[in-house]
Amino acid sequence: MESFDQHISHQFNQELENLRQKMMAMGGMVEEMLKNAVQAVVTGDTDLAVRVIEADDQVNQIEKRLDEECNLIIARRQPTASDLRLVFAIIKAISDLERIGDEAEKIARWAMALADYHRPRNDYRELERMGHMVLEMLRKSLDGFTRMAPEVALEILQQDRKVDQDYEAVFRQYYSYMMEDARNIRRVLDALLVAKSLERIGDHCKNVGEYIVYLVEGRDLRHESKKAFEHEIGDES
Repeated sequence: MESFDQHISHQFNQELENLRQKMMAMGGMVEEMLKNAVQAVVTGDTDLAVRVIEADDQVNQIEKRLDEECNLIIARRQPTASDLRLVFAIIKAISDLERIGDEAEKIARWAMALADYHRPRNDYRELERMGHMVLEMLRKSLDGFTRMAPEVALEILQQDRKVDQDYEAVFRQYYSYMMEDARNIRRVLDALLVAKSLERIGDHCKNVGEYIVYLVEGRDLRHESKKAFEHEIGDES
């Protein structure tokens, strides 16, 4: 009986590990989409934008399959404690990853529209800077999930504030462009939509960081003071 129980336990652990690895593979695909979408904006590469758009459907299908696998594990295995938190954290994380993919797909479509306009002298460097920051946030969140490192959530939270500040600065900058020359309005509005998508991606990365804390410590940061969490992590480091 003991060996049978050990076999079942080993099999369940393998299922959980496979699930985690599939989530990381999905995260890698989303990361590539985001990188290519930002690059398409900066360079005007419409072929790259098309690749991002085509990849979005694949990411959506993966999210659907993983969600089904998670629910099947809950129904069949009835996991408890940390195992259940892992499954729930994966369900939540893949939902945010799918939404990041959706935002990357939107950015790619706006990149195609922007390619038809006269390009600004700086080639949208402010959007490239925001893109690099949210890409780093995404990488950190995936790495933190792999290592089960809740302190990563603090780094992502702080970066998200910087992304919000950059978005506000871009909004003011672009608004002034539109006021200076009405011919800029359509192009600048499309570029502003890119900035808004990048800001939303930052929010989704922050969510994934919070799921790491939930996974490791069982705490839901949505219902806690973010400043208290920052002080707590700061005291531990």
